[in-house]
Amino acid sequence: MHPYEHDPRAASYGLEAADALGLDPAVVLKTLVAETDGVLVVAVVPVTGELDLKALARAVGASRARMADPVAAERSSGYVRGGISPLGQRRRLRTVVDASALDHDRVYVSAGRRGLDVGLAPADLVRLTGATVAPVGR
Repeated sequence: MHPYEHDPRAASYGLEAADALGLDPAVVLKTLVAETDGVLVVAVVPVTGELDLKALARAVGASRARMADPVAAERSSGYVRGGISPLGQRRRLRTVVDASALDHDRVYVSAGRRGLDVGLAPADLVRLTGATVAPVGR
């Protein structure tokens, strides 16, 4: 567990975490909730990039994807935006971890609140979330 002092004025929660913890931003991942063909899914991608919605749709066998409504994401996960963790969600959703995560020995994801990250091996992240690994970041 890696706590840090969260600044409510931060423009990017993930980049804030990387800076506060002295980490390479490439190893800090953000958890995004999207809607694919009406079903919520979780995508975990590096904070240095963006989610490729078309690639996410392909990864889950859907025809299209769009970002989920923030309220729906918070309700489904049980976490607040900026603190959504891929781990321990209220309702376990299908999860896709970007393939680039496997390039690192350790990655960092939100631990369920702003100002707290957890570091773990990418293989453990995939195992604990039951994730599919696919190139969904850009």
